[in-house]
Amino acid sequence: MTDKQATNASGPSMLDALIPLVSLIILLFFSFQLFGDNSSYGPNQIALLCSMGVAVLIGLKNGYQWHEMEKAIVKGISLSLGAVMILLAVGSLIGTWLLSGTVPTMIYYGLQIINPAWFYAAACLVCGIVAMSIGSSWTTAATIGVAFIGIAGGFDMSPAITAGAVISGAYFGDKLSPLSETTNLAPAVAGSELFSHIRYMLWTTVPSILIALVLFLILGLSENADMAGNSERIEVLTKTLQETYHISVLNLLPLAMLLFLAYKKMPAFPAVFIGALVGAVWAVIFQQDLIAQLASDGLSGVTATATVVWTALFDGIKIASDNAEINDLLSRGGMSSMLNTIWLVISALSFGAVLEHLGMLRKIVESILSSVKSVGGLIASTVATCFGTNLVTADQYMAIVMPGRMYRQAYKDRNLDPLVLSRTLEDSGTITSPLIPWNSCGAFMIGAMALGSYEYIFYCFFNLINPFVAILYGFIGFNIKKLSTN
Repeated sequence: MTDKQATNASGPSMLDALIPLVSLIILLFFSFQLFGDNSSYGPNQIALLCSMGVAVLIGLKNGYQWHEMEKAIVKGISLSLGAVMILLAVGSLIGTWLLSGTVPTMIYYGLQIINPAWFYAAACLVCGIVAMSIGSSWTTAATIGVAFIGIAGGFDMSPAITAGAVISGAYFGDKLSPLSETTNLAPAVAGSELFSHIRYMLWTTVPSILIALVLFLILGLSENADMAGNSERIEVLTKTLQETYHISVLNLLPLAMLLFLAYKKMPAFPAVFIGALVGAVWAVIFQQDLIAQLASDGLSGVTATATVVWTALFDGIKIASDNAEINDLLSRGGMSSMLNTIWLVISALSFGAVLEHLGMLRKIVESILSSVKSVGGLIASTVATCFGTNLVTADQYMAIVMPGRMYRQAYKDRNLDPLVLSRTLEDSGTITSPLIPWNSCGAFMIGAMALGSYEYIFYCFFNLINPFVAILYGFIGFNIKKLSTN
């Protein structure tokens, strides 16, 4: 803003700050009531943009200029461009990995190896190990997670619970990985050291994941009791996979290569897109029969192969076997499958950018801090602020950086070590992001695993439990590190 504009513009009142948030809550409520699980396919975007319009009107009333708010919107959207590129690459990867047989091979072997009784717990644990190894919850969910959703279909188990297990494991591993961006960002913002931060997080993270694993095991055992006679159905599915694809351990090499690139810290977009291209090459080598089936009438040879593979990259594939379940499970992917997710993220970031530019978020946080009387209250306020920032700005990085900057002095004033702040930022800012459907993380999980509803949120046990463990520690004073008095 120019000096004149800065002089004329006034900060928001608490009522100003709350009106856009209340508007969003009301519109999202009616969006869900009218459109149900389809609300994220347009209605929620309209709710976000209308609420942004309410905030813009308040900004104009307070003396802000439209072109300055427009710049803030553009800047907010620009922050998501890296995530947008990754989303498009993941869409291509899913398309070519379905065509190449990589995902179907994981499903095939998973149906034979994993016992339904401990399926949910296994999904959580495996995803946790992979995410810890590569430092990426997104890559884990888009590869291993997609396979587990397919295996759940074979076992006739809940895709929502499976998604909850995948996300729980993926965020547990991501949170404790020194390769993770958020795990590096939180201590950088709070002023603590990376490996001390990771060790300190174990106190809240390990109990949370153990409770989650027990809950997933209980759910698996209870479902397994009703699954007698399901072996015939699994046999039909595996037979259909064998008839549709050339199943081989070699089909898993694109997965191994992608995990290796992630482990070597190659940035996510090139790593995922290379994985998609390798999947395309694998399809040409190993799945010629399937490509011939998918080719349009009149096409053959190199032209048919190029057309099918190219289509898999931008529009996915459509399987037409004799098994409807296999068709529904494996007919998707492509960049086009991520366009709605990108639409949702852009709408949410636009709304959040306006609120941040107008000082509405800071106004709410300042009000919260004025009422904090204890360490437990400070940690609870930090958790609530991180969740609220995830809700409003739709970006987990903003949910770490903004509260980290705002609360850093408050933690210092209470003689708390920066580790307490960095751990709390991760226990809330990182963990709660996939619980919000329009947040970039929540939208990614819904898009990557092709989830048909928001029900998965209630089964992300680790993500739901971890913030409450952090708050509990604050109120009982357990493992709250003080600054050295030396």
